[in-house]
Amino acid sequence: MQTHYPLRQQWLGNVRGDVLSGIVVALALIPEAIAFSLIAGVDPKVGLYASFSIAVITAIAGGRPGMISAATGAMALVMVDLVKDHGLQYLFAATILTGLLQMTAGALKLGSLMRFVSRSVITGFVNALAILIFMAQLPELVGRGPMVYLLCAAALAIIYLLPRITRAVPSPLVAIGILTAVVIGFGIDVRTVGDMGQLPDSLPSFFLPDVPLNWETLRILLPVSATLAVVGLLESMMTLQIVEDITETPSERNRECAGQGLANTLTGFFGGMAGCAMIGQSVINVTSGGRGRLSCLVAGSVLLMLVVYGSELVRQIPMAALVAVMIMVSIGTFSWRSLRDLRTHPRSSSAVMLLTVVVTVATHDLAKGVLSGVLLSALFFARKVGGMLDVQRDDHEGAQRYVVRGQVFFASAGQFGAAFDYQHVAPHVEIDLQHAHLWDLTAVGAVERAVEKLRAHGAVVEVAGLNAASETLIERVGRKGPAGSAH
Repeated sequence: MQTHYPLRQQWLGNVRGDVLSGIVVALALIPEAIAFSLIAGVDPKVGLYASFSIAVITAIAGGRPGMISAATGAMALVMVDLVKDHGLQYLFAATILTGLLQMTAGALKLGSLMRFVSRSVITGFVNALAILIFMAQLPELVGRGPMVYLLCAAALAIIYLLPRITRAVPSPLVAIGILTAVVIGFGIDVRTVGDMGQLPDSLPSFFLPDVPLNWETLRILLPVSATLAVVGLLESMMTLQIVEDITETPSERNRECAGQGLANTLTGFFGGMAGCAMIGQSVINVTSGGRGRLSCLVAGSVLLMLVVYGSELVRQIPMAALVAVMIMVSIGTFSWRSLRDLRTHPRSSSAVMLLTVVVTVATHDLAKGVLSGVLLSALFFARKVGGMLDVQRDDHEGAQRYVVRGQVFFASAGQFGAAFDYQHVAPHVEIDLQHAHLWDLTAVGAVERAVEKLRAHGAVVEVAGLNAASETLIERVGRKGPAGSAH
């Protein structure tokens, strides 16, 4: 789908709304970027640099104006083991490879494949992401003392109660500001962002990741990068669809795939972690009035200025406040309606959603969870479609006519073959496929086996009514040439 409005309008068609919404997003991005860095086990500056770089590059190269891309929890969760086992330099290299794979996906126009991911899989993906984000906060809560629980509870109260009074300022930012002031003012001894690692004190600079260039490095990086690429594109395409629905404007999916890839590739060279589109921040942007590319550019640029020139204040933010923000993100991400829908939705849809959640949470791998859900969806679909096949027999004097209605493919080929009576065969048999379609090699093989068995019992067999696509398939892969000659 192509955008139907000119480039000038994408940048300058909503300047005031884009600038204001971009500033709001930048303020809300700071705690999340830091928190996602901590989930991945890296210094806060890695997530902050990434959020700046990805936001700015996708603003220019992406295919969805108004959508915010930055460091995300979904991507951070995939990086944990790589950072723990091999270190930060491998993370930068994996980020670069992730971008290259995503650009390849864009060049191959794989953005349209999102339509094969069912709503049940998407719901499971979102729910699993929410659970994993919440679980990642537990180390900062459990065993940290009652003061941490008190501060976290206070932050959550501000986050959820302040919007009832005013929405002029993001409530997570207010909560962080108040808790930081309380901790500094009363000298409360709790863990702060400064205890977690170094914050940026300068603009990012270009460098090459310090990893050996050999096959062993590729063996280490490829599984992680492939997972990051899939998870990133999946979340980006989901977010893109949400922004499309809110703004009622079209997107360029394949350009978005390539834009995400370019952003991640360049980010790896500037000391950032891989990222993708952010569902929460994108919704904040468009509901705050952001519509154009300028909003994402402003968000990334303001974010960097705040953390580079205000790092002394940022490093004093208590971790309890960030934990509260991430709990808010996990609660807001989880689809609570899906729990109620378990009683009303088809059992197959509920099974797909639950399998996606269970596999994802058990493996901490969002790609494996999505793949499991897609495969189960395909099996349910094949079973449903396969059950729609109907074969009726009509006997006349010295002749039998089998009328086939429905789809013949791997899931229904057995039912097709069992519909023929090979014990009572008339001298002449017609198989009427006018109302049927052959989809694959299994279907062709089923037709050929039925013809062979009927002929073995002395019948003259005619296959009639093939549509053009089915006849072409038989001509290409069948052993008897055109179906009409199989008599």
